[in-house]
Amino acid sequence: TKDVNLLESVPDLQKSMYMVVDGFPCVRLLNLSGEIGCSNPGREKVVAPIVRFENADKLAQLSTILVSLHDFDSFFLKVSNDLNFARYVGGVLLESGTEIQNELKGFSLDEKFPQAKFSPYQNINYQWNPIGSGMMWNNYNFPSFLLSNTSTSTLKEAAIKNEENKKAYTADVAEFDLVMQTTKAGTHDSESCLKEATCLPLGGYSVWSAIPPINKLSSESSKRIILAVSSMDSASFFRDKNLGADSPISGLITLLVAVDALSHVEGLDYLGKQLVFVIFTGEAWGYLGSRRFLHELDHNSDAVDGLNTTLIDTVVEIGSVGKSVSQGIKSFFAHTTQASAATNETLNALQIAQGSLQSSGIKITTANSSNPGIPPSSLMAFLRKNSQISGVVLEDFDSVFTNQFYHSHLDDLSNINSSAIVAAASLVARTLYILASDKKDFSTTVLNTINVNASLVEELMGCLLNCEPGLACGLVKHYISPTSTCPSHYVGVILGEPSSRPYPGYVGDVPRFLWNFLAEKTSIPSAGSVCPNNCSNTNQLCIRSETNGKGVCVVSTTRYVPAYSTRLKFESESWKVLAPNSSDPMGMVDPVWTESNWDVIGLRVYTKQDAAYDNLLLLAGLSVTILTYITIVIIRAFINKALKQD
Repeated sequence: TKDVNLLESVPDLQKSMYMVVDGFPCVRLLNLSGEIGCSNPGREKVVAPIVRFENADKLAQLSTILVSLHDFDSFFLKVSNDLNFARYVGGVLLESGTEIQNELKGFSLDEKFPQAKFSPYQNINYQWNPIGSGMMWNNYNFPSFLLSNTSTSTLKEAAIKNEENKKAYTADVAEFDLVMQTTKAGTHDSESCLKEATCLPLGGYSVWSAIPPINKLSSESSKRIILAVSSMDSASFFRDKNLGADSPISGLITLLVAVDALSHVEGLDYLGKQLVFVIFTGEAWGYLGSRRFLHELDHNSDAVDGLNTTLIDTVVEIGSVGKSVSQGIKSFFAHTTQASAATNETLNALQIAQGSLQSSGIKITTANSSNPGIPPSSLMAFLRKNSQISGVVLEDFDSVFTNQFYHSHLDDLSNINSSAIVAAASLVARTLYILASDKKDFSTTVLNTINVNASLVEELMGCLLNCEPGLACGLVKHYISPTSTCPSHYVGVILGEPSSRPYPGYVGDVPRFLWNFLAEKTSIPSAGSVCPNNCSNTNQLCIRSETNGKGVCVVSTTRYVPAYSTRLKFESESWKVLAPNSSDPMGMVDPVWTESNWDVIGLRVYTKQDAAYDNLLLLAGLSVTILTYITIVIIRAFINKALKQD
């Protein structure tokens, strides 16, 4: 038959028996005091029949629990409170579906005050994220996967089939291969796993750039600095389903589009202050990027060559700005550090920029004075370093997050509005120009020449927040050759020795794209020699070298900054945890996050016979064999007796 003809090899047979399931795992993360996340409980794969949570009040055997988004909180609450139920949980599969997502009022597994221990103020019981459950920070000794939409329907069918055939001798089972190296080695905290090389530190590479490029030999290198910052990483219970559309990617796109708009403005060399843009990574895991950036500044390292902490005039951070549209008005809130001349100057610049954009329906308001301070942001790291620093965080909320899917896999493209990002970019570009100009009054005519490219916003959203086109979009491929198509903004782990000039293979797709994009946008015209071998000028960089092996030399001040814990040191090809230092207050409370290594991660489904049925068949087979043997012995004896009588 046709089906038989298809099974031409062992792999064909395996494909017919086993179905590999598309899913996103929750993995094992560690810190100095223990573990969070998910893992198989031991060294072996977990195999368990699939049941729906709604029908799993009492479990009598190890089971794979299929959970809907509506029941996710209830499931983990039951795991925490019912130990008898918890010991029979073999693994968890979370359903996907846009219908359920649209019905949910909110879903956030982060804390109500994310990263409160790093706060520069005392009121850490304040609830910026009131819907947060904090479940992503717990330790679970069972594997968990988020299913794709296609896999969800398949697994539902399997669970229903099991329910309808309770008395059958077969069941559809899920097989979890989520064995972590830290579990195998028994290293259950960051210090021990780094020592045994069963994990790697969370981290990556931040990127900074200056417009115009900084000439260290010029007197203008002593200009006061306007620091514009945003973040490129998010967090989620499921490692690779991690878009962070509103928080923080809407702010990242805003900054990129503002840089693009400013790059077309003439006369930037004559501005009174220096514009510097920094995009941090690792911010969702203890502000790794901003803390390391400040640490490098303290030590005047190559990664921050050309920058001076004492010259930073003010910090303008672009946070979550993708949900600011309400009844046609784009409302933004300025969260400020303590009152100072520089802070007032920034607020005034925002008002002037808003006034020049009257026809765009943009409204900027100072955040409520009853707030305990600034919301969770990179500016917290700056304040903990220097409580007198001036700064403003631009957000789409006042007293509580408007993002109801903060740090969850549901903070995706559908959670933000492109017109909000266009408005934010317009506001930011003009505000930064005003601050850098250092003039007391501005004509609207000058500001009206600074216009953002709305189509660039849409393009960046498609590249950074969708699988189609994703990182295979024309804009990204203009600069780099991406290693994957679907974007994920999880920080990842830092590979090899940290460097300001890292091996490109050790840098993720997104930071490589950002480095090239910023280097081009902030560059000044040059001869444009082909590189990498012909960039003779010390201020020249080779950009777009990945696309066809032949890049272009540009004059630009754009650099990578390693982002990893200030409590870690790389020496002799391994990582070591440093003792806490009272001069680094944020390091004193740093958990030092690491991620366990693993060999392979897999999830598949197949039909398996019940073990009792297998035992019954074995017993029946043995019985038949014994009876056959006895029968043969009796017959042989009878025949021998008959032959003797003859």
